[in-house]
Amino acid sequence: MTRQVILDTETTGLDPSQGHRIIEIACVEMINRRLTRNNFYKRVHPEREIDPGATQVHGITLEDLEHEPKFAEIVDEFLEYAGGAELIIHNAPFDIGFLNAELARLKKPPITEVCTVIDTLAMARELHPGKKNSLDALCDRYQVDNSARTLHGALLDAELLSDVYIAMTRGQDSLAIGLESAVAAGGPGGSKQAETYQRPAVLRVLRADVEELKLHAAQIDGINKASGGKAVWSILEDE
Repeated sequence: MTRQVILDTETTGLDPSQGHRIIEIACVEMINRRLTRNNFYKRVHPEREIDPGATQVHGITLEDLEHEPKFAEIVDEFLEYAGGAELIIHNAPFDIGFLNAELARLKKPPITEVCTVIDTLAMARELHPGKKNSLDALCDRYQVDNSARTLHGALLDAELLSDVYIAMTRGQDSLAIGLESAVAAGGPGGSKQAETYQRPAVLRVLRADVEELKLHAAQIDGINKASGGKAVWSILEDE
């Protein structure tokens, strides 16, 4: 089982070394590339003022957080939720920096000691060199509807990033996707047993026709040009 958590935060400012704090944290859980709806979302009182420029970005004021818990009050719940997961974050150094600063205040280990991290901004820059790779740009590129994103918000941004990440990594899907073991009801009391998927004795092979091969070659050529000649398929063909 692969458990991934798409994470986003909103903060009082840009730099945790200047005392800026987390005010909103959202996590969206994905298991085996399927969203589970077992999400984690908290607003947090930062115990300091929020920069006006930050409020212009996310729309949150200190008055909005008057009755919200402090980070120390939600940290154990957050760590229990996130522990052991692979965190997927857009521009990970920003969020990780804030999380580690909050954890350090409470004498807790860095988040990178309990989770691994994937930075989707770094991924996007490698996939789309020379292009805009903001979350909005990626939503446009992968046709993810972000029309509700008039302001930054941790939960909405995490949900959008989950769709973007799935689209960005679609080629990594298992060939057996959708063929996981089915669970069937049976026996007294409604107990359940796993049914084992049986591969058919003969697999039908559909080969590409001439027109499809031409379209494939054109697509590879475009990828090769965009990546500066680094398309894996072309390299393998040349070897």
